[in-house]
Amino acid sequence: MVQQVNIRIATRKSALALWQAEHVAAVLQGLPEVSATELLPLSTRGDEILDRSLQKIGGKGLFIKELEIAMQNGTADIAVHSMKDLPAELPAGFCLATTMTRANHRDALVTEGGKQLDDLPQNARIGSSSLRRQAQLKMLRPDLRIEPLRGNVNTRLAKLENGDYDAIILAAAGLERLELDHHISHQFSPDEMLPAAAQGVLGIECLENKSELRAVLGKLNDHGTVQTTTAERTIARVLEASCQSPVAAFATIDNGALTLTALVAHPDGTQSIKESITGDAAVAEQLGETLAARLLENGARELLDSIEALND
Repeated sequence: MVQQVNIRIATRKSALALWQAEHVAAVLQGLPEVSATELLPLSTRGDEILDRSLQKIGGKGLFIKELEIAMQNGTADIAVHSMKDLPAELPAGFCLATTMTRANHRDALVTEGGKQLDDLPQNARIGSSSLRRQAQLKMLRPDLRIEPLRGNVNTRLAKLENGDYDAIILAAAGLERLELDHHISHQFSPDEMLPAAAQGVLGIECLENKSELRAVLGKLNDHGTVQTTTAERTIARVLEASCQSPVAAFATIDNGALTLTALVAHPDGTQSIKESITGDAAVAEQLGETLAARLLENGARELLDSIEALND
């Protein structure tokens, strides 16, 4: 007889966060060890403070603190995250128990009337609060004006419709999950815009000491995504990059060989360092460390320090 567990899932209240939590709940319900799942929607400081940039108020970690407190005090068992929003180093006592199969990794251009990037007027206003996206947009079109964009997916789409921006950039995976991908005008290839580490990946966090729960959650791991995510997140960890840093990383696997490309760029698009490495996918973390070291040798630390100084 399989010992069954009821799993309580801490989640943010946005439509996308709820979709992600419900998706994980449905997959967990298919396991013989899981008797029931329950969603615990919570409000986070990141959701509440919308009038300031994330860099100014503490970064994307503000979206997960309340979820971790819920796990610590026993009101929740797990939290579901977009992996691109999860800091490279988790707080002591927490672990990443599951890395699920990657969805779409690309960034999406959203415009009124399906306009392409080249169709936008000179000095067009693009909505994005990501320095990574800003840097790469400026590398493609130096004339563009990148303006802050906060709020959930529907709020951002409404701001575009309202004429606040000529275009906005969102993760394609989020739009697809919410069945809003008809708004996408263009999906950027990694050559045009390298994604954030683990973009399109859902991860499940839990307390490190919950060994039985971790064994159940481990069944949802996708081996290839674990390897690509490990390589990409290693770049962020070694460079000490936050979710807000203009750092991009993307890995693919072909016949057991992992190719990892990473980029560090100035938000104004004038300076960038881009490197790639290929090796055995079984040593994904080592490949990430080697590539990060190469970026550092080529001036990545100095570039990131100069950008942080601008934001202080």
